[in-house]
Amino acid sequence: MQKFTTFLMFEGRAEEAMNLYTTLFNNSSVKSITRNGKEGPGAEGTVLHAIFTLNGQEFMCIDSSVNHSFSFTPAISIHVDCVDDAEIEKIYTALMDGGSAMMPLGSYGFSKKFGWVADKFGVSWQLNLK
Repeated sequence: MQKFTTFLMFEGRAEEAMNLYTTLFNNSSVKSITRNGKEGPGAEGTVLHAIFTLNGQEFMCIDSSVNHSFSFTPAISIHVDCVDDAEIEKIYTALMDGGSAMMPLGSYGFSKKFGWVADKFGVSWQLNLK
């Protein structure tokens, strides 16, 4: 069976992002990190390849060794159904630290509490109170 994994490309902040994300969700952890050595291809110590899980869902990430003219786009986002008000508030507040709201946390016709955030790394998150 084919496996699909979300892959995130950062420019020097992959480990910082993984560490934040894994603190926000239960059953989450960094599974493996391979770092660039002195020989590269990226800056020594940056993430060559890493695997982490968020509530059991696997993700991969890297620190690109090349600067690109693009970054993350809100056209693709990570959607999270939160179990209670405390959880959505905690996650929203943490992701808003240095980030920006595309849809502030509030009541919308399709959801009693929803927020759409681009975090400080540029990753887009849709948070929904189930």
